[in-house]
Amino acid sequence: MKQYETMYIIKPTLDDAAKANLMESLHGIITSHNGTIDKVDDWGLRDFAYKIDDMTKGYYVVVTYTVDVEGLNEFKRLMGINADVVRSMTISQEEKTDEFFKNFINTIDKTAKDSTNKIADEIK
Repeated sequence: MKQYETMYIIKPTLDDAAKANLMESLHGIITSHNGTIDKVDDWGLRDFAYKIDDMTKGYYVVVTYTVDVEGLNEFKRLMGINADVVRSMTISQEEKTDEFFKNFINTIDKTAKDSTNKIADEIK
């Protein structure tokens, strides 16, 4: 099993009870496939950068979970066909970590090259 992070946006027209039921049912997909919900960040109502289906706002939720590939595929499939989910994006936590370290190493390399060039210029 791998750890994933999904951000999904719920339609802003849903009331609090409907939002809670939707989130519970979506997260239930993961747990029904022997997965675990590790963390849920409820970002609340936020403005969109541009209109999506005539909406200017959406209710953002970020969930971190551990599940197998079958559970992940089912979660993504059911989110994709749910009319109350506006958009979603899933990343592997491993990819997130790899990208962080890649950027970190590139920054270190650039700093080292800049320092080396500066010292070489001072020696000339």
